Amino acid sequence: MTTRFDGQSVLVTGGARGMGEAHVRGFVAEGARVVIADVLEEEGEALAEQLGDSAIYVHLDVSDEAQWRSVVQRAEAEFGPLRVLINNAGIGGVPTTLVDTDIDVWHRVLAVNLDGTFLGIKTVVPSMLRGGTGGAIVNISSFAGLMGSPLLGAYGASKFAVRGLTKTAAMELGPHGIRVNSIHPGYVRTPILDGIPDEAIHGRLAIERVATPADVTPVVLFAASSDAGYCTGAEFAVDGGWSAGEPGPIFVPPGAQVPEFAT
Repeated sequence: MTTRFDGQSVLVTGGARGMGEAHVRGFVAEGARVVIADVLEEEGEALAEQLGDSAIYVHLDVSDEAQWRSVVQRAEAEFGPLRVLINNAGIGGVPTTLVDTDIDVWHRVLAVNLDGTFLGIKTVVPSMLRGGTGGAIVNISSFAGLMGSPLLGAYGASKFAVRGLTKTAAMELGPHGIRVNSIHPGYVRTPILDGIPDEAIHGRLAIERVATPADVTPVVLFAASSDAGYCTGAEFAVDGGWSAGEPGPIFVPPGAQVPEFAT
């Protein structure tokens, strides 16, 4: 096991379970000291206890700026200035058409997925600057931030916005030695997908299975590490080829002329 994050202070939002928990464990395994930030107190405290001195749990509603400031202060008091931020917390909302989307649901999805990412950057970057050694921010977007997704209007809008915010932040923060990249997972086997079988994505992916958090975490660790030291403003799709295109062959009508391609 490498120690790419030896002694570094890392904050993971939505870190108590699912993908966030896998990211937390991955960073700890590589030497980091991790702040698990989540609204799920029982799960977050249990995870921190398992990880011992390498992690602490703090309550954080990512849509609340005052809570963000408090979490950063706690992180610095425990582990020193932050070096890595993983903006992982997110919600999906209930699938519905745009015209039937309740405005309160729309606002809540954007408050968590987009405002939460913005507030993370806004409050953590000053800590990174105080550390004086640069930093890395990884924003967890989605395959829905790369392509249109019917019935996921609020979610898709928020994830496209995270993608754009990532690029703006990368341009602004690059001169300060802070890299900002986005990760775009497809369907990942977490509690939010309970009850959805692998068969639901049959015929839609090049790799025909639902991902696990273990498929995503190595890409998150790479993007946050010095191995990706010349990558910023980039998009890393971890979606089994979902955003690459249709996996089936092009339909050719009977009797149609098929051109020969030179090799």
